[in-house]
Amino acid sequence: MLLGLLLVLQYRLWISDGGIPEVLHLQQEVATAELEKSRLEERNTGLDAEVADLKTGIDAIEERARSELGMLGKDEIFYQIIKSDESPDPSAQDNAK
Repeated sequence: MLLGLLLVLQYRLWISDGGIPEVLHLQQEVATAELEKSRLEERNTGLDAEVADLKTGIDAIEERARSELGMLGKDEIFYQIIKSDESPDPSAQDNAK
């Protein structure tokens, strides 16, 4: 009878729901969730800092307007330089003269 009880307890410990394999699996899921949580907390901290900067400083708003919207400040001039891949043909310049 004790042997039967021992077998039932071992079965419940190693094979059935709530046994050691399930506990190990749940521990792994908890570790994964904690890593994800720390990553999200770090991202949220950065976003909080950015929001606070946007609420208090005009510099952050100007920087975002320049980078994302392509806006210019007052009394600024936009220059666009286009580089040509072709080298000038000397004979074409001679013909133009």
